[in-house]
Amino acid sequence: MIRVLLAEDQGMMRGALALLLNLEQDIEVVAQVGHGDEVVDTALRTRPDVALLDIEMPGRGGLENAADLHERLPGCAVLILTTFGRPGYLRRAMEAGARGFLVKDGPVEDLADAVRRVLRGERVIDPALAAAALSTGPSPLTDRERDVLAAAADGSTISDIAARLHLSESTVRNYLSSAIGKTGTRNRIEAARLARHNGWL
Repeated sequence: MIRVLLAEDQGMMRGALALLLNLEQDIEVVAQVGHGDEVVDTALRTRPDVALLDIEMPGRGGLENAADLHERLPGCAVLILTTFGRPGYLRRAMEAGARGFLVKDGPVEDLADAVRRVLRGERVIDPALAAAALSTGPSPLTDRERDVLAAAADGSTISDIAARLHLSESTVRNYLSSAIGKTGTRNRIEAARLARHNGWL
């Protein structure tokens, strides 16, 4: 039996996915979690073969959990399943050690097959998303530019961002200016919107 941990914050979706996977003769959902902060501890306790992670959850997101599982439970294959089919998310998921990345609007039959394939060591990636990731390219933003741009996305002032990130106001302005230039946008709101759309934030 393939032991699966399912991490999805929407209860109805989580229940439906568990029901579908448990119908397979060779797959058993051994744990379900609805909060990102529960993923690693639950995985260490239940020792799944495959962790099926939603990318955006309360607490720690799927990308952070994928990296932690890759380090702390290397025998567990990570498969990201998400509504957010953004090229930057795919690239970041692969960098975090995920073996697969599927969008939730794909065919249901593909999910059980993907679970089996990532356990065999194969990479499973939604084809349309793979093509988009290749055409978009990697994020041009540094980690710090990404942090500052993410903090600016809600309309926070320079002063608020500086205080939140423990930076000087001039440093925040420099990072924002650099991010705007690298994204080819006119202001920080447009830069944040583009970066979020591409999955860079």
